[in-house]
Amino acid sequence: MIDRSRRRFFTLCAGASLALALALPTGAQSADNPQQLRIGFQKSASLLTLLKSQGALEHRLAPLKVEVKWIEFPAGPQMLEGLNVGSIDFGYVGEAPPIFAQAAGANFVYVGYESPAPAAEAILVAKDSPIKTVAELKGKKVALNKGSNVHYLLVKVLEKHGLKYSEIEPVFLAPADARAAFERGSVDAWVIWDPFQAAAEKQIGARILADGAGVVNNHAFFLAVRDYAERYPELIKLLFEVLATQGQWIIQHYPEAAAALSPLQGLDPAIIELGLRRYSHDVHPISDAVLTEQQKIADTFFGLKLIPKPIQVKDAVPKAHP
Repeated sequence: MIDRSRRRFFTLCAGASLALALALPTGAQSADNPQQLRIGFQKSASLLTLLKSQGALEHRLAPLKVEVKWIEFPAGPQMLEGLNVGSIDFGYVGEAPPIFAQAAGANFVYVGYESPAPAAEAILVAKDSPIKTVAELKGKKVALNKGSNVHYLLVKVLEKHGLKYSEIEPVFLAPADARAAFERGSVDAWVIWDPFQAAAEKQIGARILADGAGVVNNHAFFLAVRDYAERYPELIKLLFEVLATQGQWIIQHYPEAAAALSPLQGLDPAIIELGLRRYSHDVHPISDAVLTEQQKIADTFFGLKLIPKPIQVKDAVPKAHP
């Protein structure tokens, strides 16, 4: 059954890629193009993981003689490091990593975003934990990936429930290490995103104490090296059309997408589908409205001294192409 679903997935994606090729203006193919597009991705990021697996982007860029190279990162902060040192040209991360990176002087720009997915990140506690409310996290150890999207979630959820960030004990761990600490009981709660969140719910009965609904938007962002985005705007535009097609396919084919991702992410399709349904997969070019929301995160982090200086998020956008 899974094999049949995967065959259908690849057939549909190939058709979508051909449709894109026919729809794009010929000017995009004659424009100045780079030799390579290096994309940073996380295996947990389903949109890019699927795109990598089925080769639609490589197919679309072949006539332009642009080679696609995929580079995997464990989480957003590490990917921003790669973007800053020039090992990738394009990446996909949550809300918080770009804030920390911009404050550290990283030279990148926002080029796109996904619509809100507030339920795709949450504060989890063990199924038998005595903690029943967010207020009971006071003085407790809470695991999270420092500088990731869930960093902002934790701050805002605590604030909503009358707690200060300084009133909990953050334990900074990458997802795999945090899962191990959570299962051992060496931390009291874990703030995490999907599909790790869904896996903890399904595999060990982790309980959602609070998610982002009504508290944060949990946008995901597409970023690029500034020089790359400003020199090759047509290529970035083409990339977004492919991403948008991929996202719409996922929305319309959750079971098939989960089946195709299962061997890639090493998770049961039911776990992956639960996580997929909590993301939007709705891709857009960057907008002023979303950058204004991102500025609120930056201001919050500066107020908490999580970043060393105030930043203006709108400084990290590409200059208009002449």
